[in-house]
Amino acid sequence: MDFQPSDQDSRALNTPERQTAAARTTLISVAVNLVLTLAQVIAGILTHSQGLIADGIHSLSDLVADFVVLIANRHSAKDADEDHHYGHQRYETAASLVLGGLLLAVGVGMLWAAAGKLQNAGQIVPVQMAALWVALAALAAKEALFRYMLAVAERVRSTMLVANAWHARSDAASSLVVAIGIVGSLSGLTILDPIAALIVGFMVGKMGWQFAWDALHDLMDRAASDEQVERIRSLVAETPGVLGVHDLKTRKMGDMILVDVHIEVDPELNVRASHAITVAARRRVMAALPVLDVMTHVDPYGEPDEPPLPKRGG
Repeated sequence: MDFQPSDQDSRALNTPERQTAAARTTLISVAVNLVLTLAQVIAGILTHSQGLIADGIHSLSDLVADFVVLIANRHSAKDADEDHHYGHQRYETAASLVLGGLLLAVGVGMLWAAAGKLQNAGQIVPVQMAALWVALAALAAKEALFRYMLAVAERVRSTMLVANAWHARSDAASSLVVAIGIVGSLSGLTILDPIAALIVGFMVGKMGWQFAWDALHDLMDRAASDEQVERIRSLVAETPGVLGVHDLKTRKMGDMILVDVHIEVDPELNVRASHAITVAARRRVMAALPVLDVMTHVDPYGEPDEPPLPKRGG
């Protein structure tokens, strides 16, 4: 998910409040998922519900995901150092990739287990009523956790926390499907319980693929959104003294953006005056958008560009 921060809140992306919020929400998620994992797996075994057991395993995967988020949150807060000149924001993107891979693996495992049950449909044992109450309680807890985590993620503008929040929502959706399957099983259609587990596995795997694919693109230096790029272009072009803008390039750095841009100025200006214009343009962009840095190159207005350098390896 890409955020479009306003001018007032875009510079608050890496504040201590953001790191504290991430740690707090994740610890709450750990506590909730620990209770749910134990309750669902134990209840699933006692009530013969494969869907409830699968949902419990999904909650267990959330525990692992929460620890991944805690580790990434701690490292992404570090300042730039000798080995990471642009900071450590990509720890968050890497965490989103791990979360996606985890969801995908869990989904495939659930599909495999459910398919095995369906191949032996005659041996399916009817579930007991207690399974439905546990499934409904888990549904309510996961939906409440999702809404809380998403609200915090949007407030502090963190795609990593958004990924973890939607991970909780995938659990809520899976609990709903499991509850429906249990109702069907209690009505005499025992095959609906493993079918519910199959559907849950597909939902989890699909969401995992989407998160992993999106994070992978960001790690491959994906550009900012079209709206953000145009906003950057306008901010630079409207800076007093800028006569033209070209070769604007952007790439994601976690939730931040790195910008490279060529700025055209009056060729009669001296170096000091040209530098002042580029500094003003840089400040305008960084004040209005979640931009980590702006690298500028000054060109004389109205003169042809130098021919591009030959590509390496071409």
